[in-house]
Amino acid sequence: MPARTHAPTEASLPRTATAGTGPDGPGRKPAPAHRSLSATTIAIRVALLGAVAAVVVWLVPVLVAQERWIGLAGLLLGAAALGAVYSTSRLVPAKYLLPGTLFLLALIIYPIIATLQLSFTNFGDGKRGTKEEAIASIIGSSVEQLPDSPVYALSVGTQGSTTDGPFTFFLVDAESGEVSRGDAEGLVDVPADEVEVAKGRVVEADGYTILTPREVNAAGPVVQEFTVPTENGAIRAQGVARAFEGRTALQYDEAADRIIDTRTGESYGIGLVGDSEFFVKEDGAPAFSQSWLQGVGTANYERIFTNDVIIKDFLRIFAWTLAFAALSVGLAFGLGLALAVILNDSRIRGQRLYRSLLILPYAVPAVIAILVWSSFYNRDFGLINETLGMRLDWFGDPWLAKAAILLTGTWMGYPYMFIVCTGALQSVPSELREAAVMDGARPFTAFRKIILPLLMVPVAPLLVASFAFNFNNFNLIALLTEGGPFTADNPYAGGTDILISYTYRLAFGGAGAQFGFAAAVSVLLFILTAVIAAGQFRATRALEDVN
Repeated sequence: MPARTHAPTEASLPRTATAGTGPDGPGRKPAPAHRSLSATTIAIRVALLGAVAAVVVWLVPVLVAQERWIGLAGLLLGAAALGAVYSTSRLVPAKYLLPGTLFLLALIIYPIIATLQLSFTNFGDGKRGTKEEAIASIIGSSVEQLPDSPVYALSVGTQGSTTDGPFTFFLVDAESGEVSRGDAEGLVDVPADEVEVAKGRVVEADGYTILTPREVNAAGPVVQEFTVPTENGAIRAQGVARAFEGRTALQYDEAADRIIDTRTGESYGIGLVGDSEFFVKEDGAPAFSQSWLQGVGTANYERIFTNDVIIKDFLRIFAWTLAFAALSVGLAFGLGLALAVILNDSRIRGQRLYRSLLILPYAVPAVIAILVWSSFYNRDFGLINETLGMRLDWFGDPWLAKAAILLTGTWMGYPYMFIVCTGALQSVPSELREAAVMDGARPFTAFRKIILPLLMVPVAPLLVASFAFNFNNFNLIALLTEGGPFTADNPYAGGTDILISYTYRLAFGGAGAQFGFAAAVSVLLFILTAVIAAGQFRATRALEDVN
């Protein structure tokens, strides 16, 4: 009998992956196949991680030498995070979030914290280093050259900046030809194989950059104040190519914490002058201009609100700052919106050409544009006065100077508003305008009631950001009017000063830079701008209901 055949059962069929069936049973998706990385992707990752490692190797010794432990910890943590995230194919969301987070911390959060920290110090000219450095500078400045003082051929070297140092003196003895190297720690002999001497001077040194005479001149004040302590006194620069070993007229008594003048026998102890400690005379006046970096608490903030010079014109300047920021944004937005509405009409020919011409001012660098406009306002030869046939003193009258600033700011700002408004108008459905016209609304009414509210939804946050920018628009004021005009009895507050330019002049326009005070002002301006911007964002929240 023929063999009976049976229909194959499900159990006898080979298990194959079919739709809806996986290796773990029906209804489960098959496990995703592992994708191998391409050679290009691996090479890019290796190159990027290698660059990160190179930066770490370069910066770690610098940060350790400067004892910047917070920066060192941030650098190592950031490098570790980059290595952990980009050395694997997993953690995909972190690959996108980590770079932005690191840049946020490095470029925004850290500067804010550093500025806040600095605002509680007296950091500024004559108050930058430690107390030990200040004492060394004071004693070094008292070096006197005697008739028998040794003289050396000098070369100035550095392992850092050619303008700020730190500097090292390379000295060649004219008689013996021996070479020595001196820094703030003292003088040491240099082996002949570590330097190259030509024409009696060191021209090359291992690990150092030898400054040219022009570079020594550029760094003149720092080089002239630098001294190398020796057993008989100190070595000090004399011009750009010579140095002498002189006697120090001042000595520091560490036990008594006093500086003694060996010529007169006077001694100077530490006393508080203003918010900083100095070595003072018996009458309490500073004996030397040099002080050191100190924490001063809230003294910088108290000075802002209690100093008569500062608060005298604060309210007037604050009111003009608000008016300047609001008018700058309002005029630029109004002009940009009007041009965008006109050129949004399909009946106008050459729209692209007109739009290209109208955004040309946006392509001109702001510094160049401001300087060109400043020549337009020249009283005798300016383009505006020549065109009007008048002799208006634009920068001599406070109101004309304000008008010049607003006119220039409007010209520089309207292309941005024109681009933004053009994009916003094109996103508004044309059916809405047509429906309003069919309902009997006039074009202006339709624009005001329908188009403008819809346009303001995306544009309002940009207006708030523009207001914050103009609130601190230092470049326009500094380059166009320099804050002037000034009156004879008030050289600190000009007719067009805004808060940032006014405080800049107070902090840096006097006898020396006051970075701690400037940091305190910056913190207050940051808070003030943030409060105003928060209020504006809150006011624009009503636009969220517009649909």
